[in-house]
Amino acid sequence: MIISHLPFQVLQAPLTRSMPMLSKSQCNSLTFKNVGDPDLDHKCWERPENMKEKRPLTQVNITVPGTEVAAETAAAMASASLVFKTSNSAYSSTLLKHAKQLFNFADKYPASYSENIPEVATYYNSTGYGDELLWAASWLYHATGDRSYLDYATGENGKQFASWGSPTWFSWDNKNAGTQVLLSRLSLFGAKGVSGNSGLRNYRSSAEGVMCGLLPKSPSATSSRTDGGLVWISEWNALQHPVASAFLAALYSDYMLTSQTAKITCGDHSFKPSDLRKLAKSQADYVLGKNPLKMSFLVGYGDKYPQYVHHRGASIPADATTGCTDGFKWLDSTEPNPNVAVGGLVGGPFLNETYIDSRNNSKQAEPTTYNSALIVGLLSSLVTTSSAVKSFT
Repeated sequence: MIISHLPFQVLQAPLTRSMPMLSKSQCNSLTFKNVGDPDLDHKCWERPENMKEKRPLTQVNITVPGTEVAAETAAAMASASLVFKTSNSAYSSTLLKHAKQLFNFADKYPASYSENIPEVATYYNSTGYGDELLWAASWLYHATGDRSYLDYATGENGKQFASWGSPTWFSWDNKNAGTQVLLSRLSLFGAKGVSGNSGLRNYRSSAEGVMCGLLPKSPSATSSRTDGGLVWISEWNALQHPVASAFLAALYSDYMLTSQTAKITCGDHSFKPSDLRKLAKSQADYVLGKNPLKMSFLVGYGDKYPQYVHHRGASIPADATTGCTDGFKWLDSTEPNPNVAVGGLVGGPFLNETYIDSRNNSKQAEPTTYNSALIVGLLSSLVTTSSAVKSFT
């Protein structure tokens, strides 16, 4: 896994990521390592379990800092510590300890990882690290109750990095919408000692701005949608933004129900929690097959789904023996994948709602870890309405 492929965390603790992160992070010396080189890796087409090529290490440290990576990992560990708090308190404490160390490192040595490690910029170029710092501080506040983390996110750093009043799209590169929803919990649930915090009010109003941009009947609704109703922002991995947005909408509707907040106001229109949930469901339904193509974009689900997924392990027969380069015959094969990458969410349709099912079409046919995290969060949130936990500490 190369350094730039860390999936951004949705508002669910990334359980499966926390243990590998501990093994890759020398948190006491505040360094972070990952394996792989994007240019070298793209020159091979083989199953990862059969790879014998060198996997060079990439490191983020005091000499070569990378704030996004350190802060993102801090957020992941802080959120995961909450899940293990009662079932494995020792592991939870270890996660939280390292989360604090990594956040301190990220804040003390601010620099973009894609500037200091330019070879990753071609694949996952960062547009800034401020959103990751706020994301990490917000999760650390929820995990510890330490007011200094809240002050960090709502004070001058919030003014500089939070994009208050300017709704943004939640993605692997930009966590601001997620932070806005996460911190809106505090004002919605009437957390103690925060009633006069103007920064929190800005986070909540910004979160509601995100919701207003999603609701199709809102005066400020985004016009960037397909004719079939999918929120559509980018032709490369088009499903990332609508699935992420739908998850936030479902979560915010639960926050409203738990806090008995009857409505949000968008211009001269008002909307209920059920309206947000309806929006979230519409995006999930589109992904699962309620679209003009009548095709599920979730691999392995339904009667019709992508057969030529851009995925090395899925495309190469289990009994095939391949090296680095001779496996490309499977990339170029006209036969469907012999193995089904069940649960992989591909990139999705173009704006005109076409989809080219080809392994060489990585814009549309490549599944990603951050898409998988999002679809799990969205579908889980739609199983039933639920009362949100008001406090983690």
